[in-house]
Amino acid sequence: MPNTLFDHVDLYCERLGPELWAEPANALTNLAFVIAGLWGVREVRRRGTGTFAEVLAWWAVAIGIGSALFHTFANRLTIWADVLPIAGFTLAYTLLNLRRFLGFGWPKAVAIFVGFYAVVGFLTFMVPDWLRQASNGSTGYLPPFLALIFFGILVTAHGNRAGWYNLAAAAIFVASVTFRAIDPVVCDAFPLGTHFLWHILNGLMLGVLLMAVAKYGGLRRTSQQ
Repeated sequence: MPNTLFDHVDLYCERLGPELWAEPANALTNLAFVIAGLWGVREVRRRGTGTFAEVLAWWAVAIGIGSALFHTFANRLTIWADVLPIAGFTLAYTLLNLRRFLGFGWPKAVAIFVGFYAVVGFLTFMVPDWLRQASNGSTGYLPPFLALIFFGILVTAHGNRAGWYNLAAAAIFVASVTFRAIDPVVCDAFPLGTHFLWHILNGLMLGVLLMAVAKYGGLRRTSQQ
């Protein structure tokens, strides 16, 4: 394994050195994801929503653990522990929108899934470098943000109230990504930074999404279109 995987990474205002506990606020606030996930597990089990729904709830816990690892060890290897669970949850939740909230059969669900992420992937790739840098890399979260809006509108239009949870989560995401983007800007005035608020608000956002999963994410009859 290349040594470069263990190179120190300093991306956020709070971290001033390579020490293990150099980002206590950023590390500890990942409890927001763990709490949201465990609460989701309880709600899914209480409502009997099923295995897929419970997996998503545990996935939220994994997001918290992965992010905590990155903000504790902060190297190029633990970046993947931070990024991959988020990407996986986004894709899985999209499939849940298509299969459970919209009731689409697999052929239609897969076609929309592939088409949507092909388009938003291209849009994300085309974001200019100056905007990527100005947002502290937050433009990389454009796909999940657009997914919340697009499928929120689509699910709502199909008469399922779960769509409103998608849209509420998108509104929370606007606030959370703002705090992520301005973290390096406020360092001089506020050395703690604002990245910890990204964690707290995203924990709330996951709680909203998991409530939709628990209430509306059970097995349903799917169309074959």
